[in-house]
Amino acid sequence: MGAPSRLGFKLGQTFFGFKPEHRPKLHDQLFELLWVGEGRWDWNTLYTMPIFLRTFWIRKLNNIADKRMAMLEKSKQKPSTSKVIKPPM
Repeated sequence: MGAPSRLGFKLGQTFFGFKPEHRPKLHDQLFELLWVGEGRWDWNTLYTMPIFLRTFWIRKLNNIADKRMAMLEKSKQKPSTSKVIKPPM
């Protein structure tokens, strides 16, 4: 009696996991949170973070970035009303 042949074990995926086509999105999210998070999290923490919490932080950081961009655009549109007054010589 020898070892069982590998051909006899035709099991499907027995656990929940990401499909190969979903992995780039996961790693994009992890990278963005690491980059924008400015050291708030490490890779291990983000990788093991529950999905709902990771998406919460992504939405939160996106909202902050959108508000910053809106403020920047608003400040660019305002005409400068202050004039520089030079002291007399």
